[in-house]
Amino acid sequence: MNSPDAKDAPDKPAPKPAQAGTAPEAPLDEQLAAAKKEAADNHDRYLRAAADLENFRRRTVREKEELRLFAASRLLEDLLPGLDNLALGLEAAKQPNADMKGLAGGVELVQQQLKAALAAHGLKEINPLGQAFDPHQHEAIAHQPSADVDPEHVIKVVRTGYVLNGRLLRPAAVVVSGGKPVKEPAA
Repeated sequence: MNSPDAKDAPDKPAPKPAQAGTAPEAPLDEQLAAAKKEAADNHDRYLRAAADLENFRRRTVREKEELRLFAASRLLEDLLPGLDNLALGLEAAKQPNADMKGLAGGVELVQQQLKAALAAHGLKEINPLGQAFDPHQHEAIAHQPSADVDPEHVIKVVRTGYVLNGRLLRPAAVVVSGGKPVKEPAA
């Protein structure tokens, strides 16, 4: 018998070779089903991402509120010993024959203790006595002539100012030198 040769085969169109990187076309129903499945998967991922974002927002708000409520707890814990010592000093002051010098010394120690606790949390005093007046750090409440202090320098600190971690919390209230006193001519 004869073996089928390419010459003897009936004229049948030869299949087109597939181009590199392309798959043979699937029927439209299969493509539509695949696109719908992909769209559903993308929608599901979107919903999950939106839910994750909303959970993140809620958690962030909750954590921020907790921080606000309890941020001062370390500072307050450090201030409590000073408060305890003030209570002891008041109790000692109420005793008969209380020693005023001893009480004053005790109050001074408590003040130092409180200042140290506040400094440990970033609070610095502004005490500009003798320094040039700085309107960014000081609040001038009066000008006063002075022969001893240069003009526009601080003569007296009425209220100490404070800076918290480099940011002005309260300016120092000061009296500023107006220079040498002007003598009134004799009439």
